[in-house]
Amino acid sequence: MNTNQSRIVVIGGGVIGASSAYFLREAGFRVTLIEKATFGSGCSHGNCGLICPSDALPLASPGAIGKTLKTLFKRHNPLYIKPRVSMRLWFWLAKFALRCNQRHMLQAASARMPLLESSLHLYQKILEAEQMECEWQKNGLLYVYKDADAMEGYAATDQFLTEHFSLAAERFDACGLYELEPAIADEVAGGWYYEDDAHLRPDRLMAEWKRVLLEQDVEIREETEVFKFKRKGIKATGVLTRDGIIEADKFVLAVGAISPQWEKEIGADIPIQPGKGYSLTFPRPQYSPRIPMIFPQHRVVMTPMLSGYRLGSTMEFSGYDSRINRRRINLLKTGAEPYLREPYGDHVEEEWFGWRPMIYHGIPIVDTSPRMDNVLVATGHNMLGLSMGPATGKLVSELISGEPTHVPSRPYQLLH
Repeated sequence: MNTNQSRIVVIGGGVIGASSAYFLREAGFRVTLIEKATFGSGCSHGNCGLICPSDALPLASPGAIGKTLKTLFKRHNPLYIKPRVSMRLWFWLAKFALRCNQRHMLQAASARMPLLESSLHLYQKILEAEQMECEWQKNGLLYVYKDADAMEGYAATDQFLTEHFSLAAERFDACGLYELEPAIADEVAGGWYYEDDAHLRPDRLMAEWKRVLLEQDVEIREETEVFKFKRKGIKATGVLTRDGIIEADKFVLAVGAISPQWEKEIGADIPIQPGKGYSLTFPRPQYSPRIPMIFPQHRVVMTPMLSGYRLGSTMEFSGYDSRINRRRINLLKTGAEPYLREPYGDHVEEEWFGWRPMIYHGIPIVDTSPRMDNVLVATGHNMLGLSMGPATGKLVSELISGEPTHVPSRPYQLLH
């Protein structure tokens, strides 16, 4: 393919679409990126900004079902499934349950790790080369526990990650943890520290992606919804939008949690459920931590950014409900309180929710549509789209260019 004469349309203006557009333009393609809302306004906007190779394990793991059932009907449970008749959701949950074993956990982690590790290195390279100001900090990541038994329970996970991926955490008791991070509350049991993880401010990253893409002559069309593909045989020739048909030689579909709405178009099942997550952004408290933290017992994430402070997480399966559940979002504050001396700032600057593209096996999809051989689907990154973005974008570019891929592509095929 003569890249200088070939046009690529990328559908989706989140971190996966932005990364794909960047690497496609680097490869010499003419690129148009189409976003139905505003660039970077979806799940890439208000997440907790973690770049975390340490988070290689999928949610589907041994014991996950038992732990979930014990807390499912508790008031403060971080998981919420809205009662409703949805065969698609219940099939998804059944398939998730069948993956909760060590063999499938290792399979998923082995697929996720190359994208996580590659993205960490690519971020550092791209941010320096493009002078992207997005509050990048490489201060590591802490898993902090309130109870000694829960902290001890993580030792098996640490051993698994060490044996299979050479990804060992440093263990700290309460005293050692306080020396590492004085903002920790006195009553915690201890924690596990991954020193190589990083974090950034997602909305600043997306603003910088937009700047860089425009400087590289990528055409960005916002407020432009794509309705369907125009086809000729087994090839797409264009996309139909409210403004007419946009033609191209190849296409990338990177629309995150709404990917299942495209199943008929691409001719394949996309087993994704929208997992609603929330975040609260505050000014930095007076005694702000330096290191981002995950509180596994409450499933809350805390990220100290240079220009703010964010609490995020929870998992809500309520379909494409765009309302903010006040009780759910308040769990972020109560979930952080047991772990930090000053758990949040004095006022909320932004309340946010986003739909994560949750796929039951935890492995992203980066593969060609069975119906159109010039349409590539890139979706299903669960809660790790930011962490896997650059490597996914590079893989998309390599597959479209027909070049050798920098990570094995087979694990990300549509069928598992």
